[in-house]
Amino acid sequence: MTITAPALVGRAWSDIKVGESASVTRVCTPNDLIVFAHASGNFNPVHLPGEAEQEIGRAPVAPAMWCGSLFSAVLGNKLPGPGATYQYQDLRFHRRVEAGEAVIATVTVREKLPGNLLVMDCRLEKDGGVLVCTGTAEVCAPAERVVTDGISIPELTLIPRGKFNRLLEACRGIPPMPTAVAAPTDENSLGGTWEATKEGLIDPILVGPEAVIRAEAAKIGWDLAGVRIEAVSTAHDAPARCVALVHEGRADAVMKGNIHSDEVLRHVTKGDGGLRAGRRVSHVFVLDIPGHEGLLLITDAAINILPDLMTKADIVQNAIDLAQAIGLKQPRVGILSAVETINPAIPSTLDAAILAKMADRGQIRGALVDGPLAMDNAVDLEAARTKGIHSSVAGRADVLVAPNLEAGNMLAKQLVFLSQADTGGLVTGAKVPVMLTSRADDEHARLMSAALAVLYGHWRRTGQCLVPELG
Repeated sequence: MTITAPALVGRAWSDIKVGESASVTRVCTPNDLIVFAHASGNFNPVHLPGEAEQEIGRAPVAPAMWCGSLFSAVLGNKLPGPGATYQYQDLRFHRRVEAGEAVIATVTVREKLPGNLLVMDCRLEKDGGVLVCTGTAEVCAPAERVVTDGISIPELTLIPRGKFNRLLEACRGIPPMPTAVAAPTDENSLGGTWEATKEGLIDPILVGPEAVIRAEAAKIGWDLAGVRIEAVSTAHDAPARCVALVHEGRADAVMKGNIHSDEVLRHVTKGDGGLRAGRRVSHVFVLDIPGHEGLLLITDAAINILPDLMTKADIVQNAIDLAQAIGLKQPRVGILSAVETINPAIPSTLDAAILAKMADRGQIRGALVDGPLAMDNAVDLEAARTKGIHSSVAGRADVLVAPNLEAGNMLAKQLVFLSQADTGGLVTGAKVPVMLTSRADDEHARLMSAALAVLYGHWRRTGQCLVPELG
């Protein structure tokens, strides 16, 4: 996609007179500060929305050279206009500009010099005449007037991915959740645990070889003061001890650390002494995708490899429960297949149709469920309309139910690694929330999973959702 600027009319050096001036007015926006940081490589937190408030306790101010760049806009667009090239610039700054403030950049021709040179006085003011910057520019004007017929450039869109912040804010005030962490024996898993602890989401019980845990904690600067450690001989002994801590009433959640998911799930799902709660256990990814209006839930992409119909019914219900816990009062659930029509040769289309009917008859509760839906008409309203699908779910699904683990896992990871989605994930349907983060997940993903666990655990205990309704 492109954006088009109107035609620009330049001025030849011979046509410009001393004393002429031109101006542009611009409001400094938070997006301007982010774009400038990317373009310049200047990541000083003083200039970055969100970072300035956290690091220095005040609103961000525009970098001085963002202000100076406005003179370039006047010189390149108006006086002399197209064809002008910079030769020299000096600037002195008198005030700072904050996001939201309007400024006026003005250049005035002070002198004409041989070689098509112009010496320009530069002045930047806020509304009301408050002086921000003064200086001098030397510009080479074109010998002949340059006129454009409109400029087209690729559109630049900043898409904030802050939907998870709503979940973090909703966790404020809830006591930290006692959480057994299985084998936090590397910097990544231990760092994620520390972030969740600092945010007040969890009260960790670190389960693993104590010497290894303490050595890794020292690497990241966590002194572990007041933190409980359950020492076991090897990391492989940690999952069983974590499950035991739940049964002992000392832990209300389990978090996977630096250990394979299968080892944790083997102890969570075993029939004798595990954490089953009557329903099939399943996993739900929750993704904040750039350009997508709300959070998107994808299930099951981590536990049930080739689920049968009744397992899928549990998977759907588990996802609905989590969706309600994070603010989707009546989530829209799309049961995915390769096509949106029932085809006996594609078994997932039959399962999808039956699941939708089960929801109609109250066997699946709390959501609008439809299927089969292909990926395009599940998430894109225009695609659904084009294919003549009339449904309250098609084109706007909040939850996507994959036909099998392979499809769900590839879909979720494609969105993370190619579409730059932020992600969290949770095992649902067990007696307590289980944070089954991947060893490739960063600390942010582990933090988001902890927030999901807190909100889901609170919803299961009280039936109350703490998140303002999302949809």
